[in-house]
Amino acid sequence: MSKSRDAIAKATFEVVATRLVLALEEGTKVWPLPDPPMTDPDFPPRSPERDQDLIAQGLSMLHADVGMFDRHLSTIVDLIVPHRMNLSDDPFEVHQKWLARRTDDVAQRMLFCIATDWLAQAFDPTAPNTDRWWLAVALVNGLATTPFGQPVHQGYHLVESIALAERPGTWHTQPEDGPQNMGWNPNAVVPRTTSVVAHDAGVDAAVWLLNCLENDDLDRRLLLMEWVKLLLERPALIEPLCLVDILIRRSADDHQEVASKVILCLARLLEFDEEQGLQVARRLHERKELLIRRGMADVLTRIFRRTGWKAVPFLDEMLEDEDESVLAAASATVGDLKFLDGDVWADRLVSLLDHDVAIGRRTIGLSIRDYVEAYPDDERQIIPSLWNDGDEVVQIRLRELLMRMDEIHPDRFAKNLPLLKPERLEALWMTMDARRKGRSQQWKDWLTNEGTLPEPIVAIQEIHQSTGEEPDELPDVDDALNMLDDTLGFID
Repeated sequence: MSKSRDAIAKATFEVVATRLVLALEEGTKVWPLPDPPMTDPDFPPRSPERDQDLIAQGLSMLHADVGMFDRHLSTIVDLIVPHRMNLSDDPFEVHQKWLARRTDDVAQRMLFCIATDWLAQAFDPTAPNTDRWWLAVALVNGLATTPFGQPVHQGYHLVESIALAERPGTWHTQPEDGPQNMGWNPNAVVPRTTSVVAHDAGVDAAVWLLNCLENDDLDRRLLLMEWVKLLLERPALIEPLCLVDILIRRSADDHQEVASKVILCLARLLEFDEEQGLQVARRLHERKELLIRRGMADVLTRIFRRTGWKAVPFLDEMLEDEDESVLAAASATVGDLKFLDGDVWADRLVSLLDHDVAIGRRTIGLSIRDYVEAYPDDERQIIPSLWNDGDEVVQIRLRELLMRMDEIHPDRFAKNLPLLKPERLEALWMTMDARRKGRSQQWKDWLTNEGTLPEPIVAIQEIHQSTGEEPDELPDVDDALNMLDDTLGFID
């Protein structure tokens, strides 16, 4: 062992030993610990009687298993050191000073590796080690302290393994076999597990761990919400782990930051149980904190896509909010109404024309092109109202729309042109002349009855709509290739 490696290993071991004791002390505050999910009938488990005995046992195992420590240290250093060296270089020598400044990071990763090893031995299907189980579950609880970094990512995988009573790192599900795989046999019948299966005793231990986090300080509750957000991706674990009940309770959390994390779980919750998801959404919507109001506005589109008309009351109330960020997000969500009812959507755009805040009117521009396609005659006169409002941001978007309308449908452009204020047309004429010189003069002559209606510049091409049925007559191959050349610009 080189001197640099020996120095780093010695310093890291001291930090790991210290933090191991602290983590086990923190993890054993809630006593007794949950029973092991897997046991050997020939060796019945013996629960630890005192937390200090468990802590002493964990520290003794760390000192006894030096090989495990060295193996994990090499793996961690290879993962975190910058890859700016030759493959033959020793990272301990090249990055000795860099590693010395990051001893705490290495120690934290080491502790999670130790917890993973202990948990894997506790879930060994041939010889489950119950002593390792008590140490592992206490250590995971003690390391779950911050809502970022290793406690989120590795901590979640350990909690999932506990709920499933399977060794960490096990691939819990397998993808469906198919012709994309080289060894696929279409005649073979292979039973495959496509979803996880919760373990009763493992679920009890995981629920104990989640309760420890929920009944603790702010950072632990924030970490709990990070875990819940990831666990919602496993539908088979939602009901056994009582995740819905956790979300309902945390939606009323005293700290707004915790409640705002619940908002990020609404989409998956609505997919799992729409009724309870709407219950959580209403609780959050009734809260007055600015962070929560903005968060609900951000996920309003997701709620629309999953609940349809039931999300409209949320939209109506958000459009009356005083915060411009909430107004901007809610106004942009008005476009989702077109998937429910086109007339209701168009009428809601009209209501935004009289909004007191400019951002509410500006968001109409996001839907104006879809509106013109759905209502080409513009009976509601949304385009003239937006243009005459004088908002330069809105006029920039409308200018492009009007010029495109001039190129394809001059008759529609002619219906809107007399309704636009003449003093606001100068920018439109300048842009139109920059694209095609003299085009604006044609429209000026038409306005003064001195010229005819300008002809369209771009020919209208009919878009083929497939009926899903086989045609009676197929086109000639040459004609089809010529059409591709004309429309897509293919070059032979």
